[in-house]
Amino acid sequence: MNKRIIAFDMDGTIADLYSVKNWLPKLMAEDASPYREARPMWDMTELRRILIRLAGKGWEIRVISWLSKGASPAYKQEIRRAKNEWLKKYNFPAEVVHLVEYGTTKADCIRKHAEVAILIDDNKKIRDGWHLGRTIDPQKVNILEELKKL
Repeated sequence: MNKRIIAFDMDGTIADLYSVKNWLPKLMAEDASPYREARPMWDMTELRRILIRLAGKGWEIRVISWLSKGASPAYKQEIRRAKNEWLKKYNFPAEVVHLVEYGTTKADCIRKHAEVAILIDDNKKIRDGWHLGRTIDPQKVNILEELKKL
């Protein structure tokens, strides 16, 4: 269990969901289009280059992202499709993608796979509850520069 993991949130961390016009009313109406329309928050070519270099150094890249709160089973499937399409569109090099129920403890997704992991997430409450290692707030630091240091 020596695996080192870098875990990325999606919404507000790598995908600018909150800048999509009417994102919240759309999600509440079970419209997954904001997940597809969100622009990247970083230069995705540069991010990919850095992550591939880190993978070569033994880091595993994962995504851990919540589904919409209160989503129906059919909408959960549509959200999963939309988020996976976004990751594919931007060529994000995740080895594993966890698209989980809203409110899931993100550390539970990887606890059995790594003793130490870095979480990159815009949600302070989630970062504060992360006990597997370091966290990075993408609203306060340039994640490209932080990842280059690893």
